[in-house]
Amino acid sequence: MKKKPIASLIAALLASPALAFDPFTITDIRVEGIQRTEAGTVFGYLPVKVGDTMTDEKASDAVKTLFGTGFFKDVRLEIDGGVLVVLVEERPAIAAIDFVGLKAFDKDQLRKGLKDVGLAESRIFDRALVERAEQELKRQYLSQGHYGVQITTTVTPLERNRVGLNFNIVEGEIAKIKQINIIGTKAYDEDDLLDLFVLRTPGWFTWYTKNDQYSKQKLTGDLETLRSYYLDRGYLEFNVESTQVAISPDKQDIYITINISEGDKYAVSSVKLAGDLLLPEEELIKLVKVKPGESYSRERLTESTKAIGERLGNEGYAFANVNAAPEVDKDKHQVAFTIFVDPGRRVYVRRINVTGNSKTRDEVVRRELRQMESSWYDGEKINKSRTRVDRLGYFDEVTIETPAVAGTTDQVDVNVNVKERPTGSLMLGAGFSSTEKVVLSGSIQQQNLFGSGNFVGLSVNTSKINTVYSLSYTNPYYTVDGVSRGFDLYHRNYDSSSLSSIATYGARSTGGGIRYGVPVTEDDTINFGLAYDRTTLRVDSTSLQRYRDYVDEFGESNSTVLGSAGWARDTMDSRLYPTKGYLQRIGGEAGLPGGTLRYYKLSYQQQRFFPLSRKLTLALNGEFGYADGYGNKQLPFFKNFYAGGIGSVRGYEPSSLGPIDAATEQRLGGNRRLVLNGELLFPMPGVGQDKSVRLGAFIDGGQVWGAGEQFDLSTLRYSFGLSLAWSSPVGPLKFSFGQPLNKKEGDKLQRLQFQMGTVF
Repeated sequence: MKKKPIASLIAALLASPALAFDPFTITDIRVEGIQRTEAGTVFGYLPVKVGDTMTDEKASDAVKTLFGTGFFKDVRLEIDGGVLVVLVEERPAIAAIDFVGLKAFDKDQLRKGLKDVGLAESRIFDRALVERAEQELKRQYLSQGHYGVQITTTVTPLERNRVGLNFNIVEGEIAKIKQINIIGTKAYDEDDLLDLFVLRTPGWFTWYTKNDQYSKQKLTGDLETLRSYYLDRGYLEFNVESTQVAISPDKQDIYITINISEGDKYAVSSVKLAGDLLLPEEELIKLVKVKPGESYSRERLTESTKAIGERLGNEGYAFANVNAAPEVDKDKHQVAFTIFVDPGRRVYVRRINVTGNSKTRDEVVRRELRQMESSWYDGEKINKSRTRVDRLGYFDEVTIETPAVAGTTDQVDVNVNVKERPTGSLMLGAGFSSTEKVVLSGSIQQQNLFGSGNFVGLSVNTSKINTVYSLSYTNPYYTVDGVSRGFDLYHRNYDSSSLSSIATYGARSTGGGIRYGVPVTEDDTINFGLAYDRTTLRVDSTSLQRYRDYVDEFGESNSTVLGSAGWARDTMDSRLYPTKGYLQRIGGEAGLPGGTLRYYKLSYQQQRFFPLSRKLTLALNGEFGYADGYGNKQLPFFKNFYAGGIGSVRGYEPSSLGPIDAATEQRLGGNRRLVLNGELLFPMPGVGQDKSVRLGAFIDGGQVWGAGEQFDLSTLRYSFGLSLAWSSPVGPLKFSFGQPLNKKEGDKLQRLQFQMGTVF
């Protein structure tokens, strides 16, 4: 029987209500033309089956459905008696995708990106997708500054109805910014304004920062920086009129021209408050930083409205609206501001939600929160809560949001979201210290044991100078009021014979103790503890005579019942990466009756962090220590203070400052110590928002004085240099290069130093 094509009659079918063929019952279905596609796949998509009555509508639906799969570029239906014959021509499959001339991007990353949009090996070839991929690839090159890039796509037919895709890329050179011009500057020098920009012409470090390559986002940020610069200095009518970005014919040089209108400089004539103030006007006016007679400053005006809003937020008015309305007198070049205050409704917190803590228990986070559920909203308490959670050191990031509760006007939720960081460490290995040479170490520590917030640490560290075995445990919430309790056990073996800067002796100590911390305010804690220590000294003929005399008088073995007490105030915003606040502490320890040693040591330390900008932080540190014996006993020489090295005055050998034995030139230490540090901290260029690496420029000063020596500040040693602090996977590391400023004869220098430990 002659086959009757159905697909060819569809057009006539749609144009006329008359049937193109007589309906018939399908006795069988046969698929022809398939190479890779299984016949069952075609049967699965067909809207008809054996036994159905075939009509022109069903034929049209069948053709549309098979085309819609994307597997075929041609579909025809024919009739062979009662058999429905489905004739298809498959689209080719992609056998391989390759890139030629690709240097700026990683091939595997590009293949992954193409796969996400449906273009990958074994997928059906679609020319539209190839064109989209080509355009997207070109867009990526343009964003990298390759304005002369040329991309040619070749489709190569292969056996078994497959094709190979080849993207041939001629990247060309990256276009660099040749010139940036600011037209219309009168009040300020153009070069000074260009120094504010991130974008710049090629320089010493632009090969690394890529700031000599044009970026629309960076230019937008630079224009906003320029606008803020003028508005913060009184130019109320400043405006960026236009911006032109041009590229040279060879697509290698970029020219940026910015046209500005400075306008006139305005002074503030008056500032007043209006609206529903709620609080005494005298209290709110103190928060206004814009004063009559001063030049207008958008920054100070914004700070003023923000401060008033935050003050109202402390009273529960979370949605207070504070706006400043200007009244401009163009003739006198003055502007008056009326700050309108609309506190809105007082709101309270419905629920506190903690998210992101897959390991840390909710209670560990919640016990640091000072904002309570079902109480009035308090912005100050919420900020304090974020700081306290961040100070735990368990999280890389802590954010708090206060969305309004849907359907209410006086309720908010407090959503605390944390990003957990690893708080445990297991380390077995070896290292090299500039002070102690080869160091073998093994330790296991967990700051957040089982998510409870408790600390436990077991460590074994061996070096040429120190061998330490220690076990520590701390429960920061031994009581619900936040009283902490901790235990320590240790065994130390000290041998200074390999340190040329310190007088030779050895000591073996074993001990343990218990300690408590009692919070008395939000930021203040009193610490006290009691410990027992047994120390055995080792001296020989190479030891100083005064050390041998001490052993002769008091014996080789000494026991100490050690009492300690201290007070600390901590307002820093973060334990890991502080940028503002301070830490102040006073501490003391003393050998109590019950032991053979009678001495005391007092210490005072203050650290302060000042945020100079979004990226710059000034860190200041000051430490003073004093020690002496009592009860007709002298201060044990192994309890002396030392200074010098990365922990105090960088650039000098560790423990090398202070009194010197005239005969051996060995350092003796002393009973008084003063250390001063100043450091400007800033992020490593190119790491973005990653805070784990910070650079610093420092100035250090310090000295140690022995008993009987005059406390003379003129003998302080100073140094300056650069530092790098890195919170590495194996622990905090700090490197420094210090240059002494007032080196004296006999001083021992060590310019390059490093340390594994906490970061100042």
